[in-house]
Amino acid sequence: MTSRIARNGSAGRAPVAALDDVSKSIIEELQQDGRRSYAAIGKVVGLSEAAVRQRVQRLVESGVMQVVAVTNPLELGFARQAMIGIRVRGELGSVADAVAALDEVDYVVITAGSFDLLVEVVCESDEALLSVLSNKIRTLESVVSTETFMYLQLRKQTYSWGVR
Repeated sequence: MTSRIARNGSAGRAPVAALDDVSKSIIEELQQDGRRSYAAIGKVVGLSEAAVRQRVQRLVESGVMQVVAVTNPLELGFARQAMIGIRVRGELGSVADAVAALDEVDYVVITAGSFDLLVEVVCESDEALLSVLSNKIRTLESVVSTETFMYLQLRKQTYSWGVR
């Protein structure tokens, strides 16, 4: 299990106060190993197991981080991963939300540049990817065009960039 900083916005959540050094250290410990025990983290950061548990709970509830199992999609039967660049006419938020609601989509960002959105999809096959593109994404009214970047080989994926 790997700690993964939340990629989604914190809409609907109270603003998070600046993180202190202890919370940052807890996050860094979980980024290295999301299964590390609260007792082990407590020894490193100088808190009790209960205090670490409470801090982790607050960090998760506030949307600062989430602790998830990061899997290899190929090992789970998903033969195709791709990044899709989407160009949109008009307001971006509603298109981003509609795309984010798709089961095959695991990552959506609004961007500046030649694409308005970048979307990562994980599919069982090329046929499933084609269906997502043709029947779900390209049918959205404001979508002008898409460009698909097929993943051939994953060379690096990390979530341990630390905290500032």
